[in-house]
Amino acid sequence: MKLVYDVHDRPKFNKMLVFALQQVLAIMAATIAVPSIIGLPTQIPAAILGAGVGTIVYLLFTKFKSPVFLGSSFAFLSSLGVAMAYGYCGIIVGSIFAGLVYVVIAIVIHFVGTKWVGKLMPPVIIGPTVAVIGLSLAGNAMGDMVKASADALNGGYNLIGLLCGLVTFFVVIICSVQKKYKMMKLIPFIIGIGAGYALATIFTGIGMATGVEYLQIINWQPLIDNFKNVTVQSFLNYPDFALIEAIREMVTGEAQIDGAQLLNGAGVAEAALAFLPVALVVFAEHIADHKNLSSIIEKDLVEGELGLKRTLLGDGVGSMAGTIFGVCPNTTYGESVGCVAITRNASISTIFTAAIMCIVLSFISPLMCLLQTIPACVMGGVCLTLYGFIAVSGLKMFKNIDLGENKNLFTVSAILIAGIGGLAIKIPYMINDNGVVEKAITITSVATALILGIITYAVCNKLEKKDSAVEEEIENKSIVTEAAVQVGVVDTLVEEPAEDVVAEEATEAPEATEEN
Repeated sequence: MKLVYDVHDRPKFNKMLVFALQQVLAIMAATIAVPSIIGLPTQIPAAILGAGVGTIVYLLFTKFKSPVFLGSSFAFLSSLGVAMAYGYCGIIVGSIFAGLVYVVIAIVIHFVGTKWVGKLMPPVIIGPTVAVIGLSLAGNAMGDMVKASADALNGGYNLIGLLCGLVTFFVVIICSVQKKYKMMKLIPFIIGIGAGYALATIFTGIGMATGVEYLQIINWQPLIDNFKNVTVQSFLNYPDFALIEAIREMVTGEAQIDGAQLLNGAGVAEAALAFLPVALVVFAEHIADHKNLSSIIEKDLVEGELGLKRTLLGDGVGSMAGTIFGVCPNTTYGESVGCVAITRNASISTIFTAAIMCIVLSFISPLMCLLQTIPACVMGGVCLTLYGFIAVSGLKMFKNIDLGENKNLFTVSAILIAGIGGLAIKIPYMINDNGVVEKAITITSVATALILGIITYAVCNKLEKKDSAVEEEIENKSIVTEAAVQVGVVDTLVEEPAEDVVAEEATEAPEATEEN
């Protein structure tokens, strides 16, 4: 399908603001979820600021040719849990380790090329890994779709919340599929979120009027708290991003996260062990995102003019910048790629405007609070489409893979089952005197699935080459033997007539003598 806006197209300013807001909303759920999950909900503005800064850094490295947004990565959740034990300094050091993985790989690609990447992680490995990433997020999306402010009373399940989520989902679908109104196709997520929010507002109003908590889908407490004591900070406030908090730790000599200690040598080592393996998974996701983007914009971002080395540098340095000026390591977002694919809007101006918008929004308190009031069920309806796109984009890579071949079958099976089944690797690094493990580094299920897939493919490949060599040797021996047999037959045929001729000459000779 042809793009409505190509990479270097620039929509009119008023339209571009709307398109940029849609990109912001597409990445918002995941970006603000990460600081909440790791126990730093007050750092939501910082995470949004970091996403904007990281995206601009990425765009600069990629010469404004790759239309994708960067946001907080779910892959680093367990890594962040380890780093937080050493405060904000631990978080920054960990993100630097992760970013350096990208930088080192980019340098290797610069000198060696990208062929080794294709051998290490061919489509048979990347495809199911990306599918696992999307499928592993499915639980988050479905969990959100049934959430409301009455969760505590209803075991976390709310039927009205599910209704609002489904309305959001179907409005997004209708806007995307219909062909009559071009603008609706370009902003399906904004319209879908608006519809879901409006329905949730009606139910919440009825619930508040009747005192029925089950109907109160939206929690407006963030807005209420923001204007409880009206000051300048009620309208403008700067995010306390990681760099500021790290400086405070060094000045005061106290960690700014509850229960944390100041960063030391052991903390640096733990951060390295926690972040380095996960960076390889995000690397696989990076390749998949850019292959998907390449198919959408019809320009090869992996092996083409731009090349994987630039996209990796942009992602790695952007992730480090996003953490320093935010709070979480960033990565290219499948949600953003999905937004580009569904709306057919690949305008780099839209992505850049969305990044600026995130930076500005992070300083505007009322808007930050308003975004926090969007119900989880509504965002779940949006994520049902976006996470689905991530999974399907991975499955699409299977189209050229022969699953009838055991090597491919076992590789795909290992990745899918290990990833979806939640196989994680926990490496203990602190054991007390009683032999009980006190601390362990967890390699996530997606990372484990990727590593298992790489090993499985390598083992199968090795065995296949060995078997091929044996078959070739047997075949060569058969050819030599057959040739030898054929030579023997020819020799016999040549020798036999000679004996006959001699015999005939011997019998003919006496006759000739008699005649003479």
